[in-house]
Amino acid sequence: MNWLNNYVRPKIRALVAPREVPENLWHKCPSCEAMIFHRELEENLHVCQHCGFHMRLDPDKRLGILFDNSEYQIVELPKTLVDPLKFRDTKRYADRLKEAQAKAQRADAIVVAFGKMAGMDVVIAAFDFRFMGGSMGIGVGEGLLSAARLAVLQEAPLIVVPASGGARMQEGILSLMQMPRTVIAVEMVKEAGLPYIVVLTDPTTGGVTASFAMLGDIQIAEQGAQIGFAGARVIEDTIRETLPEGFQRSEYLLEHGMVDMVVHRKNLRNTLVRVLHLLRHPGPSAEVVVLTPPQSGEVPKLGYAPVAPKSDKAGGDTLTPAAPGPQAGGD
Repeated sequence: MNWLNNYVRPKIRALVAPREVPENLWHKCPSCEAMIFHRELEENLHVCQHCGFHMRLDPDKRLGILFDNSEYQIVELPKTLVDPLKFRDTKRYADRLKEAQAKAQRADAIVVAFGKMAGMDVVIAAFDFRFMGGSMGIGVGEGLLSAARLAVLQEAPLIVVPASGGARMQEGILSLMQMPRTVIAVEMVKEAGLPYIVVLTDPTTGGVTASFAMLGDIQIAEQGAQIGFAGARVIEDTIRETLPEGFQRSEYLLEHGMVDMVVHRKNLRNTLVRVLHLLRHPGPSAEVVVLTPPQSGEVPKLGYAPVAPKSDKAGGDTLTPAAPGPQAGGD
């Protein structure tokens, strides 16, 4: 009976036993809860093909989508103070930082890269929401200043892609000081006459919204992104009123003039290239032809009609625009 136990039974178990399926093969859409195969999700740039919901994208994938041939150089950012306030809540801030760095595989919540978009040099600073909710601390402020300095040095436009819950509370007043520092970084780019474009993604809130995220020459938002300062629940509790449907979403902000355009992720790169080209090359693409009024004896051009010469000292025929309406005569 050993051959049954050693050979036949294992074969039967192998046929009957359920196969292990990797957990990352299927993803559930947070909006419509549809199951999406991972390859389809990658092809659709992490946008649900059923409802159009834009899922959060890590900086590496976003930079690969935006730059030519997914080629770019990561800019090394200066090191900053770690846990300057020795902050501790339920856990030491230094330990939280180590966990976030291990999870996101980066030093802080921002990535700065230099590359080309349609052949144009561009500097992009993208946030990583996985790193403590993309919160803005000393490292993020230093990263934005470094991105601005690089843009000025390379005479390249600066594109910032925030995805943040706001200032990092574990750094206290030092995190709030990054708000004016990032505004200074934006001014450096604008004083150099270079375009500064913000691509608002889900979510962009708090001190990030109150500083550099709303100072772009062009404000672009992804579809369905949450954009605001305080949370909707806090606002409702404060004003004791029900907020309108779609409040703090990119489409709502577009209707009320807070953003310039709302763009689907698949069209984002082409939109940015078109905007950069218009800002960097504002002149007309064709030769300018100057239209001059006709001289005496010439056939008048559209919009001009000859009139009798006036008896003034200047003399000569004068031309005035043709009056609209029917010709002289009639009933």
